[in-house]
Amino acid sequence: MHVVYHPRYEEVYASDPAAALGRIECIKHELEQIFEFVEPTSVTDDVLRLVHSETHVSWVKHQGLTYEIAVLAVGGAVKAAELAAEGEPAFGLIRPPGHHASPDSSWGFCYFNNVAIAVEKLRTAGIVKKVSIVDIDLHYGDGTANFYSSTPDVTYHHVEGSHRQNYLADLTGFLAGQRSCDFIAVSAGFDRHALDWGGLLTTADYEEIGRLVKEYAHRKCDGRVFAVLEGGYNHDVLGKNVKSLLSGLQ
Repeated sequence: MHVVYHPRYEEVYASDPAAALGRIECIKHELEQIFEFVEPTSVTDDVLRLVHSETHVSWVKHQGLTYEIAVLAVGGAVKAAELAAEGEPAFGLIRPPGHHASPDSSWGFCYFNNVAIAVEKLRTAGIVKKVSIVDIDLHYGDGTANFYSSTPDVTYHHVEGSHRQNYLADLTGFLAGQRSCDFIAVSAGFDRHALDWGGLLTTADYEEIGRLVKEYAHRKCDGRVFAVLEGGYNHDVLGKNVKSLLSGLQ
């Protein structure tokens, strides 16, 4: 398992909870002695335009520092996806998050859709064709769903459930019904944790989520899987939850 990380992800680029001081550091602290870290590079505007309109790219450019970190976050997602395509599971320890970024708009602390751009970069290069995207964040990834609404080769699923058991059953049922694919991507939000905004899952549940996804990946796509950070805002538990997910995935 590789962790894709850049020191600039620690920079406070905005005033929202996703950009808060210490958020990336608390995760890095839990992971750096266990997993191999690799560093990404920023992407070009041509890569951004695989998903986003010129108008949207231009709007984010005018955000200054936020744009600089956001294009580096996309680069981190792309690097994670490339590693997965080569058979190396990877996690993008990146920010800003991305699943609320649609082709021509964004909200919810997002600017560019990291997962969708990474998937499209590999799809347009002919490296992959069929992809499953699982979103475990508290919030529905409307940006990802909007972009792929008319793309039969890419399936997006937001895991739902009012209780822990229902949530895990929803994920299990989705994965059981999925076809073979070239790889699986995980929009990995941790804000459903019992001590975060969602108030639902335990830290151990994230390891189970990782295990379920890993088993699907080995059955359906030769073990090719990557995940990228979306939400998760309680710094006291966030790093432990990420470590738990990666323990299940590896």
